[in-house]
Amino acid sequence: MFNAVLHQCVATIIAAALAGIWLGQHGAVSVGLGGAAIVIPNAMFALKLILAARSGTASASGFLVGEFFKIIATLMLLVIAVGAYQQLHWLAFLAGMVIALKANLFVILIKA
Repeated sequence: MFNAVLHQCVATIIAAALAGIWLGQHGAVSVGLGGAAIVIPNAMFALKLILAARSGTASASGFLVGEFFKIIATLMLLVIAVGAYQQLHWLAFLAGMVIALKANLFVILIKA
């Protein structure tokens, strides 16, 4: 579970570094904020799932509640990022989100 989050972190860091070279500091921060808005809730959800599995309290309803809170946390982080960072580069921000969301697909394609 944490391997998926690790792949998302690495992909976001690489994308932010490339955006920093191409777009400058504001592009790098924008990619980082977009990726972090995806990675942080996913890490919290993965931790919740692992703790539930270890304690023996894992259930379908617990999964659905955790997924709901992950989506709410993601939306809240996106709104906070947009409101807090005035120099947001929108294309880089969206690219960071997409790269973080699709990082695991990239890993599967590379290993296949």
